[in-house]
Amino acid sequence: MNLSSFDPLLLSVLAAVVGYLIGSLSFAVIVSRLFGLADPRSYGSGNPGATNVLRSGNKGAAILTLVFDALKGYVPVLLALQWGLSETVVTLVGLGAFIGHLWPVFFKFEGGKGVATAAGVLLGFSAALGGVVLLVWLAVAVVFRYSSLASLAAAVAAPLVQIVGWGFGPLSIGVIVMSLLLIWRHEANIRKLLAGQESKLGQKAKPAAPAEPQ
Repeated sequence: MNLSSFDPLLLSVLAAVVGYLIGSLSFAVIVSRLFGLADPRSYGSGNPGATNVLRSGNKGAAILTLVFDALKGYVPVLLALQWGLSETVVTLVGLGAFIGHLWPVFFKFEGGKGVATAAGVLLGFSAALGGVVLLVWLAVAVVFRYSSLASLAAAVAAPLVQIVGWGFGPLSIGVIVMSLLLIWRHEANIRKLLAGQESKLGQKAKPAAPAEPQ
């Protein structure tokens, strides 16, 4: 598809909007409905993401949620690259998908924390970048058994790996923005980690605390 005739500003806006709409597909809720499970926003952390779906006890649903949440970040970025769009537009597509997961228009803007979608975006930006960041997540998760701690470590590592490996540019700005949003969305988890109250991977679900932000 030749998009060179499009106005650059209009193309950037359209790309970001399309990325956002794709990111707004909350697969934790969609998959849970297909499996006849409770809405993931109603138990555990209240977060519509793969980790919380795992707390339902259905590993298949959790795996599908993880895969599709990652794909909705990866596929739009990959398509933007294949269409020869600029690095700035590719960055906006990835950011759009990530922000769509956080505040999905199709689900009353009640989204997840964006870990899997961010991983998909990073893999789309660069397989090497995404691979290194995923290794950081996996190492911390295996050692400490806290998904939130692993996500925070990966969020810190991502911009460092991007800048050291590929220099500073539009993609770096996109990675920094995603990392800051990820850390912010984990504010409640940070408090729980410091208090020794954070749930470990695979821990059985508890009803969601009414006061805890989505």
